[in-house]
Amino acid sequence: MQTAGYVLAGGASSRMGRNKAFLMLDGLPLVEIAARAVREAAGSVTLIGPPEVYAPLGYPVIPDRRTGCGPLAGIETALSNTTADWNLLVACDMPRVVPGALRRILDVALSPDFPETCACVLPESQHGKVEPLCAAYHRRLLPVIGKALDDGLRKVTQALPVDLIHYIRMTSEPIFQNINTPEDWRAALER
Repeated sequence: MQTAGYVLAGGASSRMGRNKAFLMLDGLPLVEIAARAVREAAGSVTLIGPPEVYAPLGYPVIPDRRTGCGPLAGIETALSNTTADWNLLVACDMPRVVPGALRRILDVALSPDFPETCACVLPESQHGKVEPLCAAYHRRLLPVIGKALDDGLRKVTQALPVDLIHYIRMTSEPIFQNINTPEDWRAALER
């Protein structure tokens, strides 16, 4: 298998005050919106989070290997689980994520002229915002991510060596909208 898809849903949603994965938009929970988009783009989807919470959705679910370590630990879990070279990882709180944009990220990674030295494709918005939780990761990054976690790093962009990252400019801004607070949620609903 060349690609696999994962949705990161193991967060505590502390700023939201409730599990943001189950916020409803157009009749679907956010985690379902992300899972459908990831499955269409990558050919498969597995949720990373507590199985007792997400198993009723009907997708494969695996728990984080390390709890309380943020999304970087979710990436480690996905890369330790995968048999695919390239893995699409998307946070569960992105209500505007679309399969076409996700497929573009994977297509860049799979391109014959993709730099062999790179192991991560990070999309960048028109305004320079990098989104590491809507990106493609090569499984060879597993030891790098594991070491970063062992060293106490939690921020994804700090854990990735710059020489391993390939940035791509994305023009569809809404895919970068993520929900962390009730204010973010109100803004998303107004769009």
